[in-house]
Amino acid sequence: MDSSFATEEELEDLFLMANLFPKHTGLPFVIWISTCLGVPHDVLLKVARGENARPVEFITVGIRPKPHVINGSLSSEELQLLTNWIEVNREVIMQYWENKIDTVDALSRLRKV
Repeated sequence: MDSSFATEEELEDLFLMANLFPKHTGLPFVIWISTCLGVPHDVLLKVARGENARPVEFITVGIRPKPHVINGSLSSEELQLLTNWIEVNREVIMQYWENKIDTVDALSRLRKV
């Protein structure tokens, strides 16, 4: 398969995620958060450098025990900005991941940095 296209599984994962634009996060990139529905991995975020980024360009970041890049790359400055946002919003991200709150609740509780 051409690596410039997302797999069906990657596209399905994105369908289950909520995207957050910079105007809502204060970050210079788009963040995608999700619930744990049917996924075999720990809490992950997806990061896109632009609103029109293709799924194959997304950076995968784990948040436990501390934020770390799993796939792709972020500069140390970008990772620090993202880490700050995660720490401010860790409880909401975890509640959303664990299906304790819905998307509307998560979006209303997330704080901008």
